[in-house]
Amino acid sequence: MPPLPVLPEYFHDEASRQSRVKSLFDSTASHYDWITSVMSFGSGRWYRRDALLRNGLSRGMHHLDVGAGTGVVALAGRDIVGPEGLALALDPSLPMLAVARDSGVGSLVAARGESLPCVGGTFDFLSMGYALRHVRDLVATFREYSRVLKPGGKVLLLEITRPPGRMARFALSIYMKRIVPTVALLARRSADARTLMRFYWDTIEHCVPPETILEALREAGFVDVRRGVTLGIFSEYSARKPA
Repeated sequence: MPPLPVLPEYFHDEASRQSRVKSLFDSTASHYDWITSVMSFGSGRWYRRDALLRNGLSRGMHHLDVGAGTGVVALAGRDIVGPEGLALALDPSLPMLAVARDSGVGSLVAARGESLPCVGGTFDFLSMGYALRHVRDLVATFREYSRVLKPGGKVLLLEITRPPGRMARFALSIYMKRIVPTVALLARRSADARTLMRFYWDTIEHCVPPETILEALREAGFVDVRRGVTLGIFSEYSARKPA
């Protein structure tokens, strides 16, 4: 069950999806934090840290952040779990991980969420921030998440979800598909950065509905599956591996 259909503007089939997505993130790694900070009016780092705390990440835990990108969530996790814990950033893009390393993330691994190079039952908490749209199969990915979590471990998926109202959706699409990409092009002088931010909105607009994600978590064996929503668009999917 892929979370996205084929988007011909960016890739023509499932075989080319991941190579195209990886190339976009590889080529924009040096711009990514600047653009997303502007896009979120500087609130993104605070929100991610707050979401981790509200959903139970605490000192001493072993935390895996999948699709870590430039390491913003992993950095917040590192500060929360402290030196006696572990915060591991995992992403397929080496340029993104290089930015994460330079930002202070000490534990990094290059891999995809669908095939985690981790021993089963290792982590207390697994997070994924705004990368769920890029996996190949929701249920298979969630089963892999369950495999590496300890019994009773928690999963937290942060996503942007298109708002239900037509006017709100139209306004958000203008902002994220036109204004943010234009700012990215003019300020960073990067056509790839503009393409990435247009792609960012298109993946949000065409992603499967929240109910499908919740059902995939249940099918993968998770319990206490729920979705919280902030400001109508920021979704927090949380679930627990049975003890």
